[in-house]
Amino acid sequence: MKRPKKPNKKKKKIINLNNKQEMKHFKTLLLIAIVTLGFNTMQAQQKIGHISTDLLISLMPETKALNAEIEKLSKTYETELKAEETKLEAKLKKYDAEASSQTDDVNQQRSVEVQKDQQNLYQASQVAREDITNRRNEILKPILEKAKKAIDDVAKEQGFTYVLEASTLIVANGTDLLPAVKTKLGLK
Repeated sequence: MKRPKKPNKKKKKIINLNNKQEMKHFKTLLLIAIVTLGFNTMQAQQKIGHISTDLLISLMPETKALNAEIEKLSKTYETELKAEETKLEAKLKKYDAEASSQTDDVNQQRSVEVQKDQQNLYQASQVAREDITNRRNEILKPILEKAKKAIDDVAKEQGFTYVLEASTLIVANGTDLLPAVKTKLGLK
């Protein structure tokens, strides 16, 4: 009787080693497949839209009222500053005309006085700009909040995960939410 051949131990190790490598390779491929499917599923569930908030805000009636109020405030400051500037110019002309008949001390005092008046006028114009900016921001805050709330509401109603600012997009192939938000706010 013939004895069965014993398998070569070296061959067996090679076969096992190949099986381990194949198993490792299979696990790696399986992991890649799961991750890829997971990302595709996540991406499929996310809806991305865009909106031009600047355009939306410019269409709101509150913004028109804001612009009217700021224009009125600007004109008030402009009128006051023009009046002060006119006074300063008149004073400067008067002092220039009288300079030859005045002493050096008087002319020096007048020069200091005019410089001080010019500095006060400059500071008043700075205060006016700051006041206008602060008033604009104060009035604009509730308008921005109202626009953001409308955008949030429409995004939730329509199942959007992200809403991006349209002005920052290079390509805007997503859904434009502006028409829906305008409707939500009762705008034309």
